[in-house]
Amino acid sequence: MLQHLNIRKAQEIYYLTMQRCRETMERKNTAEMNQCKRKVRVCVATCNRADYSKLAPIMFGIKNNPEEFELEVVVLGSHLIDDYGNTFRMIEQDDFDIGSKLHTIVRGEDEAAMVESVGLALVKLPDVLQRLSPDILVIHGDRFDALALATAAALMNIRILHVEGGEVSGTIDDSIRHAITKLAHYHACCTRRAEQHLIAMCEDHSRILLAGCPSYDKLLSNNHRDDYMDIIRSWLGDKVQESDYIVALQHPVTTDIQNSIKIYGLMLDALISFNKKTLILFPNIDAGSKEMVRVMRKKGIEQHPNFKAVKHIPFDHFIQLVSHAGCMIGNSSCGVREAGAFGTPVINLGSRQTGRETGENVLHVRDADTQDKIYHALELQFGKRYPCSKIYGDGNAVPRILKFLRTIDLNEPLQKTFCFPSVKECISQDIDHILETQSALAVDLGGTNLRVAIVGMRGKIVKKYTQPNPKTFEARMQLMLKMCADATRDAVSLNCRILGVGVSTGGRVNPQEGVVLHSTKLIQEWSSVDLRTPLSDALHLPVWVDNDGNCAALAEKKFGHGKGVENFVTVITGTGIGGGIIQNNELIHGTTFCAAELGHIIVSLEGPECSCGSRGCIEAYASGNALQREAKRLHDEDLLKVEGLNIKQAEPITAIHLINAARLGNNSADAVLNKASTALGMGIVNILHIVNPTLVILSGVLASYYLAPVQRIISERALQSAQNIKVLTSELEEPALLGAASMVLDYTTRRLL
Repeated sequence: MLQHLNIRKAQEIYYLTMQRCRETMERKNTAEMNQCKRKVRVCVATCNRADYSKLAPIMFGIKNNPEEFELEVVVLGSHLIDDYGNTFRMIEQDDFDIGSKLHTIVRGEDEAAMVESVGLALVKLPDVLQRLSPDILVIHGDRFDALALATAAALMNIRILHVEGGEVSGTIDDSIRHAITKLAHYHACCTRRAEQHLIAMCEDHSRILLAGCPSYDKLLSNNHRDDYMDIIRSWLGDKVQESDYIVALQHPVTTDIQNSIKIYGLMLDALISFNKKTLILFPNIDAGSKEMVRVMRKKGIEQHPNFKAVKHIPFDHFIQLVSHAGCMIGNSSCGVREAGAFGTPVINLGSRQTGRETGENVLHVRDADTQDKIYHALELQFGKRYPCSKIYGDGNAVPRILKFLRTIDLNEPLQKTFCFPSVKECISQDIDHILETQSALAVDLGGTNLRVAIVGMRGKIVKKYTQPNPKTFEARMQLMLKMCADATRDAVSLNCRILGVGVSTGGRVNPQEGVVLHSTKLIQEWSSVDLRTPLSDALHLPVWVDNDGNCAALAEKKFGHGKGVENFVTVITGTGIGGGIIQNNELIHGTTFCAAELGHIIVSLEGPECSCGSRGCIEAYASGNALQREAKRLHDEDLLKVEGLNIKQAEPITAIHLINAARLGNNSADAVLNKASTALGMGIVNILHIVNPTLVILSGVLASYYLAPVQRIISERALQSAQNIKVLTSELEEPALLGAASMVLDYTTRRLL
C-alpha cells in the first residue's frame, strides 16, 4: 500500500514538473514571438528648416505605419533660435511629438562658433540617444549638426540611415556629407550619379537605396493648388502677378566667406536695379551669415517697397512661391533641386553648388564678380519656363524608404564592411530595394493611331497602349496626356523608373523647342504645336520631340543595324517616304529642321503631283499612298485583273493588291512597281552621292519588297565608289516608338553616368 502511494506521488510530481516546463516554454516562445514582432524604433533628427522639408515626408510615412514603426523626433540646431524663425513650431503644427529639444548652437556665426556648436551637440546627444535607444537614426544631408549626430550615434552603436548622401556640391558641405557617409550604415540617395559615388566610396551596394528626394513626394503632389495666388499674395501683396516676382535665397560659403558676402551685395544691387517684386529669405546659420544680414540691412532691403524679407516660409507655401516665380536667384540647393521640378528659371551664383546635377533651367554665374553680370543673367532668365525635371525624384521616395527600412535586419552585425576595389565590379541592382528598370515613355503620333509605350533601356517594350488618333487638336492633346498619365502610373507597378518622354510625330519639327512646325496632311490641326510644355507640366518629366523619320534613324542607331555605325541613312517606306541621316554619330536636322526629307527628293521634272505641292518626288512614286493611287487607277480601268487575284466587290483597293497582281504576272502592275522601285532607287543613289554613308537601312512595310530593286539600281546607276555600300532591311518591329524612347534613354544616360 505504501509503495502504491509513493508511485502515485511520484507521478503527480512528474506531471506537475512537466506542466511547469510547458508553461516556461510557452512564455519563452511568446517572448520570442513578441521580439520578432517588435516595432522598429526609428529616431528622426532634424536640425533646420531645410532638412525638415526632406525629412517630414519620411516622418509622416513612419507615423502612418504604427503597427510596424515607432517614431521618435529629436530637434536641435537652428530650429530653436528666434532669429531663424523658431521653426520647431512647424514640426509641432504637423502634429509630431518632439521627444527632445537640444539647444546646440553657439552664436557667433563664424568658423569657431560652428566648431563649438558641434562640440556642444556631442556633449548633449549621448544622454538623449541613450534614453530613446533607437534601432535606427535617420539623418539628412551635410550640415555640421548632422555630423555631430552621426558621430554620436556611430560611437553608441546605433544604426544610421543617411538621406541624400553621395552628392557633390561646393564648400565644406562636401566634406561633411562624405564624412557622414562613412559613419552611416545605410544610405537613401537621390540620383544615379550619387549612388555611383557611394559605391565608389566603397559603401556596400546592398545597403544603398536609390530612392529619390523625399521632398519631391510632397512638392509634386502639391504643385497645382487652386489657391496658389492667395498664397503668393499673402507674402508679396495683392498687386503681385504670377511669374512676375523673384525668389532670392543666398547662403554664405564657409570656405570663401568674404567673396560670398561680396556676391551677396552684388546680387542685392542687381535685384534693386531689376525693379521686380522680390521675396528674399534670410541666410542660414553658417559662418558669414551675420555679415550678410548686415549687408542686407545696410542696403535697406527690409524697408524697400520691392522686397519682402522673411526668416522662414512653410514648405507648402514655399513650393507655390518657387513654382510660380518668374525666377529664383541665389545659391540654395533648392534652386538646383526642387525648382527644376517646376521648370522655374534659376540663376545659381558662386561656387556653393558646384558639382550638383542640374536641369536646363539653371543658369550658372560662378564668377559673379560684377552687378552687370548678375543683372544680365536676370534679363536672360526672368519669365522663361523650362521643361520639368525629375533628376532628383519622381514622387515615390517615401514608399521606397519605408520598404528599405522593413528589410533592415536588426540582428545582423553592426560593424560596417567596405567593398573594395572599384565601382565597376559592383553595378548590379537589388530588386528588393526597388531599384527600378530605367525606362522611357515613348509616344508615336501616327495618321491613324496614337500609341504610347513603356520602353526599357535595351529596347524591350514593357507595355503598349493604342487608341485611334482623334481628328481635333483638343481631343488629341487630351487623349495623349491621359495615355501618358496612365502609363506613368502603371510603370510603378511594373518596376520601371520613367526617365522622360519621347514623342515621334509626322511633319517638320523643331526638336530644340519641342514644337511641331507643320505636319503632314494625315494629321490635321497639327501646326505650330508646342508638345513639350503641356506634357512636361502634366507629367513632371523632361520631354523630347522629333520627326518620325529621324526617330526611325535613332532607333536603328541604338537598337538596330546602325548600332556602332558612324554614318548611315534610314529610309522609311510606308504611307509616305521619310527617313533620317546619321553623320559622325549625330542626327542631322538642318538649319530649318527639314534635313532628311528624303521623300521629297525630286527624281523627275514632270512626274506625278506630290502631297508637298511639287511634282516628281520619290514619295509621289514609291509611297504606300502612291501605290494605292495607281492600284485604284488600274482597277478602275479594269487592268488589275490577273488569274489567282480575287478582289471582292466592296473590298478597298490597296498597294498590297498591286504587289500581288505583279507577282501573279500582271504586266500593268509590274510596270507601276518597276517605275516606283526605279524612283526610290534613283533617290537613294542621290543620297549616296551626297552624304556617302556606310549603310542604307530600309524601314517600313514596303522595305522587303524594295530591297532587291534598290540594290540593283545602285549597282547600275551609282558611282563605282558607292556601289558596294550595304543596303539592309530593318529588323525593328516598332522603329517610331523605339526611336522616341532612344531620345530619352541616350540623353538621360549621358547625363547620369
